[in-house]
Amino acid sequence: MNPSTPTAHAALFDLDGVLYQGEHAVPGAPEAVAWLRTRGVPLLFITNTSSRPRQALVDKLEHIGIPAAVTDILSPPAAATAWLQQHVTEPIGLFVTPATIAEFAGLSIADEATRRVGAVVIGDLGDGWDFRRLNDAFRMLMQEPKPPLLALGMTRYWQKAGGLQLDTGPFVAALQYAAGVTARVFGKPAAEFFQAAIHRLAFPAERICMIGDDIYSDIDAAQRIGLRGILVKTGKFRATDLDQGILPNAVLDSIADLPAWWQSHFPIPQIFE
Repeated sequence: MNPSTPTAHAALFDLDGVLYQGEHAVPGAPEAVAWLRTRGVPLLFITNTSSRPRQALVDKLEHIGIPAAVTDILSPPAAATAWLQQHVTEPIGLFVTPATIAEFAGLSIADEATRRVGAVVIGDLGDGWDFRRLNDAFRMLMQEPKPPLLALGMTRYWQKAGGLQLDTGPFVAALQYAAGVTARVFGKPAAEFFQAAIHRLAFPAERICMIGDDIYSDIDAAQRIGLRGILVKTGKFRATDLDQGILPNAVLDSIADLPAWWQSHFPIPQIFE
């Protein structure tokens, strides 16, 4: 669809909590994505997930009935790798899950024998975090001159099957405080990450809708750079999210309600069936 067409809009989708929860699709998610695709709406999946590579996310989406390619997904590890290739020549201190290491192929990874690192990268390690690993990252950051700290997102928490779980943000915040550094963020809610998505879609910001379950990282961050923010009441959504002084452009019970909302706001005269 041509972005110069007045009715043309594009969509950014968060994944976890919006399209799926755990290993299961949110009811109506495959149908909602298919509805947009058959009508020629450009879309991109944008996620802060750093615990698994993009190919694993592609496999998961296909498993729940949403066909996708690696290039359909914008993730923090991919964005960080591109930056590291341009700016860092020394080994990097990498704090991500074993599966995600594949996203950093071609870069030199520090080990116990490494004396100097060129950057410290923090992702979602989940249960892999303990005092020793967090302290290892802190010690690397205390080298002189201090290496840059790269955060693969600053999300505070996410909804897991067993309940809420800390995400990357709290660990990055601890390291920033302890080492006296400021992280370069690759992921939501960083404006640069959303700008990369805008560039990929090649649409004006005001014609892109961000659909997410996080009132801060998805909705507020997107609206701050001119995107529309559509909040769904699934995933990490809590009723108190609507009392934070942030006004989404729309609040939907779930992604299943998106087609009806979309058609009422952006009528598409030509249907591609």
